Amino acid sequence: MRLGTPIRDAATLGRLIRQTRKQQGLTLETLAGLCGLSVRFLSELENGRETCSLVRVLLVLDALGIELTAEPPETAQP
Repeated sequence: MRLGTPIRDAATLGRLIRQTRKQQGLTLETLAGLCGLSVRFLSELENGRETCSLVRVLLVLDALGIELTAEPPETAQP
């Protein structure tokens, strides 16, 4: 069973990305090359910038092997 990290803000997502990148021994430069993105973008993402493009974020998550899932709220049954 895999435990996930609840992502409720950009800062939490950035911390998860930084932690995963470092665990994999990747520099920002290496990850940027793998994703085709700039080091500046990755730095801003890791620092919780709230206006990052979702498409680019998904590229980073894919490169790191992070699966993004969403769970709808449970609805009360009468």
